[in-house]
Amino acid sequence: MTKRQRSPPTTRATTEQQTDPKRVCIDTNNNINDDITMGTTNQPIEGGVTWGSWMHAHKTDMDQESERIDRQKAAFGGDTIARLKDLNVLIVGCAGVGVETAKNLILSNVGGVMLWDGTACEEVHRGSNFYITPEHVAAGEATLAEASLGELRSLNPFCRVDILPKSCTKLGEEEVLNKDVLGTHRPFAAIVVTKLLPKEELLQLNEMARSNGIAFIMAITNGVTSSIFSDFGPHHEITDATGEPTQTLAVSNVEVLDEKPTLLQVQGVKDGEKVVIVTVAQSDHGLEDGDVVVLEDMRDGMEALNGKSVTVKRVAIASPTAAKVDTRGVAFQTALALPTASVISNFQRQYDFYKSAFDQDEGNAGKKYPVRTITIFNRLAFVLNDDNGKKLIDNGDMDIFGKYQSGGLLNQVRPPIFKEYRSLSDTLEKTPVPQMLRGEDWEAGKGVEVHLSIAAALDFYEANGSWPRLHNKDDAEELVKIAEEISNKRKDTEGSCWSQNIQYAFPMGEARDLDAKRIGRYSRLFATELSGFCAFLGGAAAQEVIKASGKFTPIDQWVHHDEAALVVDECKSNVGPLFGSRYDHQIAIMGKDFQARLANQRIFLVGCGALGCEYLKGLALMGVGTGKDGKVLVTDMDRIEVSNLSRQFLFRQNDVGHPKSVRGAMVVKRWNPSVNIEALEKKVGTDSEDHFDDKFWESLSVCWNALDNVEARKYTDARCLFYSKPLLESGTLGTKCNHEVILPYRTSSYNDGKESDDNEAQIAMCTLRSFPYLPKHCIEFAKQAYFSDYFEFGPDVYENFRQDPMGFFEQLDTMEPSEQSRSLRMIKAFIDLQEEAGGNIDFNGCVRIAFNRMMKDFRTSILNLCHSADEMEKSSGNKFWTGTKRRPRPVDWTDPIPLLMEYLYSTANLYACVWQVAVVRDRDQFQAVVDELKLEQPQWEPSGEKVDLTEGDNEEDDSGAGGEDDEKLKAELYKIDASKLQPAQPQEFEKDDDLNFHIDFLTASTNMRSWNYDIRPSARHTVKVTAGRIIPALATTTAMVCGLVDIEFCKLVLGLQSQGSDKFLNSNINLAAGSGNFTTFAPDPPVPISTGLSSPHPESFTSWDKIYVSCLENELSVEQLVQYITRSFGVSVDRIFSHGETGDKAIFNAMDKKKLDWKIDFAEDGKVTVSDGVFTQWPQVRMAVQMLGRLPPTSGQRAIFKSQVEKVKAALDQTKESFMNRFKGKVSDAYHQVYRPSEEGEKQDYFDSVFSQRNYVTLAIDCHNESEEDITLPCVKYSFSHTKN
Repeated sequence: MTKRQRSPPTTRATTEQQTDPKRVCIDTNNNINDDITMGTTNQPIEGGVTWGSWMHAHKTDMDQESERIDRQKAAFGGDTIARLKDLNVLIVGCAGVGVETAKNLILSNVGGVMLWDGTACEEVHRGSNFYITPEHVAAGEATLAEASLGELRSLNPFCRVDILPKSCTKLGEEEVLNKDVLGTHRPFAAIVVTKLLPKEELLQLNEMARSNGIAFIMAITNGVTSSIFSDFGPHHEITDATGEPTQTLAVSNVEVLDEKPTLLQVQGVKDGEKVVIVTVAQSDHGLEDGDVVVLEDMRDGMEALNGKSVTVKRVAIASPTAAKVDTRGVAFQTALALPTASVISNFQRQYDFYKSAFDQDEGNAGKKYPVRTITIFNRLAFVLNDDNGKKLIDNGDMDIFGKYQSGGLLNQVRPPIFKEYRSLSDTLEKTPVPQMLRGEDWEAGKGVEVHLSIAAALDFYEANGSWPRLHNKDDAEELVKIAEEISNKRKDTEGSCWSQNIQYAFPMGEARDLDAKRIGRYSRLFATELSGFCAFLGGAAAQEVIKASGKFTPIDQWVHHDEAALVVDECKSNVGPLFGSRYDHQIAIMGKDFQARLANQRIFLVGCGALGCEYLKGLALMGVGTGKDGKVLVTDMDRIEVSNLSRQFLFRQNDVGHPKSVRGAMVVKRWNPSVNIEALEKKVGTDSEDHFDDKFWESLSVCWNALDNVEARKYTDARCLFYSKPLLESGTLGTKCNHEVILPYRTSSYNDGKESDDNEAQIAMCTLRSFPYLPKHCIEFAKQAYFSDYFEFGPDVYENFRQDPMGFFEQLDTMEPSEQSRSLRMIKAFIDLQEEAGGNIDFNGCVRIAFNRMMKDFRTSILNLCHSADEMEKSSGNKFWTGTKRRPRPVDWTDPIPLLMEYLYSTANLYACVWQVAVVRDRDQFQAVVDELKLEQPQWEPSGEKVDLTEGDNEEDDSGAGGEDDEKLKAELYKIDASKLQPAQPQEFEKDDDLNFHIDFLTASTNMRSWNYDIRPSARHTVKVTAGRIIPALATTTAMVCGLVDIEFCKLVLGLQSQGSDKFLNSNINLAAGSGNFTTFAPDPPVPISTGLSSPHPESFTSWDKIYVSCLENELSVEQLVQYITRSFGVSVDRIFSHGETGDKAIFNAMDKKKLDWKIDFAEDGKVTVSDGVFTQWPQVRMAVQMLGRLPPTSGQRAIFKSQVEKVKAALDQTKESFMNRFKGKVSDAYHQVYRPSEEGEKQDYFDSVFSQRNYVTLAIDCHNESEEDITLPCVKYSFSHTKN
């Protein structure tokens, strides 16, 4: 029996408190913290407020803005997100690059974007600016900026967008140095120039920006050449160079070594000096010498250290090379758990032993004793003699470190980096080896021609008052001449860009001929731009602007990209004349025949999210699928959500809730009505092959992935492998992206690599359950235990039982014991809840359930754990709460903190969703319900309940009592009348619905547990990102990589694959880490797979290869197929089964064939002869055979054992008959018999539909050679005719 204590009335938040502006706190990980209430009702701590004012208590415009940029916040962090609102950007030029840059910045939620471009709209602009309409062109008066303004504004209502007036024909101080841009009371933070301006004007604009702290970015594309330049002025502070998460390390021990032993190696610490060694809980701290950490959560007399910085050094130990220590082995890892002095002592003994043996060997006379250095990755040394160290402790007193008992965190901090950037004028002349996107081009110095071309174009304009004309030979010759003159003038200037030999990106100082052909081409195509280059530059330039916030490293300072491969035919009649088409720029570069082939491409775009939107845009701009035989098919099962709007730019607020593929297709169809496009809402996978059938796949020109998971990518890649189709693959993760061009028979495939969605570092269950020490531990436990048990798994198994008790018990027998026990306990708990509520759970009942959960999880279990630990301390005499193990504290309803009400609110409402009763969203009303219920805290008394205090990962021990207790539970449930039970609705976790209480519950549960263990609370968004496994996503990265893929698609249409895969480009780029992380490379060749065969048989093959067996006239039997494979490749066939299947099913198994020789014979004297193989298949028959051999003929028990043997004989005979029927029968019949689902219904119908459409099956062969070595053969495509069967 428990006594209950009445709690005092909970102090309710006043109206004034509830309407105070929401306060934003920045945590050490640069995340915006929702106000986290962790203190008492009247005195919230951690910057919190009283309950009811956080976690979306009231929806506001700020909430909607935050929801839009949810994925962006996961990539940037809250601090940067806040800084972006201070950025106003001036964009010069609104053709393709300009509108792309503006789009990406607006989606990124900068403060404001101002456009400037007085160029009148022309039809050709519609090939790169997707917002220009025929009406804009027909009017003849609309400028590019005016035409783009409306749609750009609609992208994001929280970003201010406008244009400079038409009267502004030149940018001066009045426009550039405006201190109140767009009414924000802030100046421009960045200028992006997207078209070349006259030289004087351009250089003045750059100098104006440099002298006023304005970032200057130039992104220009001319023909098949693109360039980006970045200038952040003479003094730029980088607060976070890479954007990678900083480490938070949990301290498990702190030791002071009075004298550093010789074996212990710490940079800068001499032997015999005092050194402080810190052991961390993580096996690899991931820090480098000289990194800085901030101390947090130091306790037990060490509190004065909290908040102070300290420099750390790695710790290593000398070990004899001969000892061959396995640093990954269990023994080594176990040894590291000892105190540092013990670790050193053990290594010293090892060192002395091997040193003695070495010295005694006369052959080693005069030789140096070989020693290796082993870094101990779970230890760090504090540097106490630098500025940080002197501030950390007074007068070098290290005694404070000897007080360590438990707790402590080391938070890595990155000191700011200050960089100086050179001006446009300076770098245009003095960049001897300009960077090229393609690494080989950079090393070969091909950037020199691009750099000189830009300089020559500026001088050309100065001389002529115009830019080089399209396809104009005279202008091209003049530009080449100017470039040569510039190069010659610079020869004697140190560090300048001129035509010299360059090897491995190093200037040799020897003159070489200028590549006049490339510079001439630059001039002839100067007036054109391709949509792919525009998207690439628009993404990269927008990301550079974001770096004005201090986040990430700017590029250094130029990056050029030149795709000469796109210019394959300059026949005058093919690239001209031009008659004002929207595709004129494409035609001028790649030809009319290219445009005709492009129009008749059949593209299958899989996915219409962020990548898919960009690809649809590119396809529409290029005119793909506009021909009679062309078509764009796009499929996506998802619906549009608010969080999509920050990067899936085809969608607006009124599209939320609608299918992505349908709305995306509608938008691009409006941009280009000639595009034949079909929107589908079908998943592409093994369960949709009746729709995406052979005819569908064989009709395609290209499959284009825009997916966000590895499983789906692997499936589409496998389809492209089978149908020999090119595949364009890409992916993004925050600022990181990659793309891959997969060409039939010429490159490796996606499946050749090793990719997995499962990249999460696993946390030991014991840590999550009883000894958490980091915020993520609390988040993971809230998701894996609380939410799963109470709202997912629990209601699900309960419903299975309620709807079909007998069916549930049958299913129970197939479960693992731990899952059985968990299921039974969950069902019993849900039934008990109804009994306690009197048979029907209403909202009051939900509140009581939530309260009881709170008491059990955050009070009773905590008290039980502490009691058990105290008892262990008494019996052992050893301290229990040491290292990372924190002694928790229980919540107290008699003196409640506001967080308790937050937990009750979200939990009760979630239970209301489970029990399908009306929720109570109004918090005043909810408070009234709680007050009326007069909830009482149960009095705690020590119980005999076992509490697991082990530190090992014993998940199975957490499964329940098991055994007899489970049998008792089964007996109880058998007696339950399930028809009288209340229905429950399992909750499928959905992170993006702020009205479903899921993230609210997880946040409250996480922070309740954090409060228990005195762990830093977690922001709501942090909980959402972690529990929801949210992948950071940015519009900038997406646009950039999609632009690169668009260019590769053009190469496919041009047929460049016939010239070799080196014409194509794959990429692996990180936009956050500077231009050194712009990595591109040619696709890898197909991965050879060894067959194990010898010549004349094929010794290897690739995943593109197949063995074709065509039997359209006379189908083979399985036996004949086995003979064919044996004869063709000189192998013995072990199994033939469906290609891709991983189970035991097979249409042929050599083991089954051996069963034909197995016998069970009854002799006249009653004895039985059984082949040995029978016992391997039916081991239970062995005893029956033995008993028949022992029992006399007259024994009455013989009939029992004989019956058992006869049953096995019947089964053997049936096996033989079944095998022979398949073996002698047709391959297609055997396949149908083995793989057709046994249960009637949808699965069987689906199999029949797919099987009837195909005249082939795909088979895999397991086989071996005469030496019993495994042989690997390609997939077999076995063709047959249904009509011949």
